[in-house]
Amino acid sequence: MKTAKAVNLGVVFLLELGVLGSVCYLGFARGGTVGLLIGFLGAGALGRLWGLFGSPRARFKVRGAARFAFEALWFGAGALALYAAGAHACAAVFATVGVISKALAHAWDQ
Repeated sequence: MKTAKAVNLGVVFLLELGVLGSVCYLGFARGGTVGLLIGFLGAGALGRLWGLFGSPRARFKVRGAARFAFEALWFGAGALALYAAGAHACAAVFATVGVISKALAHAWDQ
């Protein structure tokens, strides 16, 4: 069980990074100057939000329902960015893995 919990924490971390990568991918898929701005500024803004509210050492700790809402919006943004970029299957896999991994993290008090 200890190994499964460690693997799940790794999956959650990769999903967190995947959100940033998804926004970059959306920008680059769009192309042009506006796409580059979406990619870099969007990922930078989301990274800042994660640092303020979502990271283990966040300045503003959110708990309970607020934490659930923040993470739903966070991981939902990654799936929506992939979907908007045209990667529909990847968006579905990202959302599915995110829901399963976060459900396990909640059940295991991670």
